[in-house]
Amino acid sequence: MSDPTASGERRRALVTGITGQDGSYLAEFLLERGYEVYGLLRRSSSPSLDRIEHLVERIHFVGGDLLDQSSLVRAIQESRPCEIYNLAAQSFVPTSFAEPVHTAEVNAVGVVRLLEAMRQVAPEARMYQASTSEMFGKVRTSPQNEKTAFHPRSPYGVSKVYAHWATVNHREAFDLFTCSGILFNHESPRRGEEFVTQKVARSVARIERGLDSEVTLGNLDARRDWGHAADYVRAMWAMLQEDEPDDFVIATGTTRTVAELCEVAFGCVGRDWRDHVRTDPAFLRPAEVELLVGDATKSREVLGWEPEISFEELVEEMVAAHLAALGEA
Repeated sequence: MSDPTASGERRRALVTGITGQDGSYLAEFLLERGYEVYGLLRRSSSPSLDRIEHLVERIHFVGGDLLDQSSLVRAIQESRPCEIYNLAAQSFVPTSFAEPVHTAEVNAVGVVRLLEAMRQVAPEARMYQASTSEMFGKVRTSPQNEKTAFHPRSPYGVSKVYAHWATVNHREAFDLFTCSGILFNHESPRRGEEFVTQKVARSVARIERGLDSEVTLGNLDARRDWGHAADYVRAMWAMLQEDEPDDFVIATGTTRTVAELCEVAFGCVGRDWRDHVRTDPAFLRPAEVELLVGDATKSREVLGWEPEISFEELVEEMVAAHLAALGEA
C-alpha cells in the first residue's frame, strides 16, 4: 500500500455525510489514525450533529451541498484533502419512490458534481464513493460479487448505479483514484430511525418499558445481509490505501430475514416476537428486493478485511441503546 502524503504532513480527509451513521463512525476511525478531518455540512438553520456531538471539537466543518458544484469546489479548496469520502445521499428507499427526482439529483448528479470538483481542484486526491447492494436489486445470481449484473428495483438503486458508473468512468477517462464500495446493509445504534432494524430495536425497547404493545412491519420474508457500520468504515479506508483504485463488495456473506431480526431483537428481552409483530401491506415496497447476500472474497483477499461484529451482537447493541435511552423501567 502506498502513502498519498509523502511530505510528512498530517493527512487530511473530507467526509460528506459526516453527520450520518457511516460518517460518524468513519470520522472516529480517521481521527484515531491521526487524520485532520473535514466534514461537509449543508447550510441549515439547525444542522443535526447528534451522531458526532462527541467529535465536534475535533472536526473542521466546511459548507457545501451536492446540489451546488461551486460549493463543492470551495470545500475541496479549503480542506485540501488527500482522501475524499462521499457518504452523503438520500438513502431511504421508500422516500426514493416518493421523491425520485430529488433522489437522482443528490445521489446521481451530485456525485458527478463532486467528481468534477475533485478533477478541477484536487486530481491527486483519492475518492471513495458509497455504492450499495440495492444496485443488484432483482438479483440474477447469488451471492453477489463485483461482477454481478445490476438490476435496481427502486429510484434509490437506479441513482446509485448511475453514481457507481460515473465513478468508474472518471477513473478510466481521467486517471483519477476513485473507488466504489458496494456495501450491503450495515446497521448500528446510530442508524436512521426510518430503517427496519432501528424500527424493530426501538419497538422492542418501548414494548419492554410498557409504552407500546406491538410493531407493524411489511415483508417479514425479505432477506438481507446485515453487518455493523463500524466494521464497514474500516473497509472504506482500506480501499484508499491500495496502490491501484478498484471497486469492492463489502458484506458478511450471511443473510437473515426480517422475521429472524425480530426473533433476535425480542429475544434480547426474553419475549416471543410473534406476540408483538403484525404485518400491513401498506409497508410493502412497490417493487420488492427479496434476497441480497454479498460475496466479499475480493475484499478479504486484497484488503485483508473481515467483519468482526456478529449479527447477534449488532442487534443486542441496538436494543440496549434504545433501552438505555428510555431509562429504567
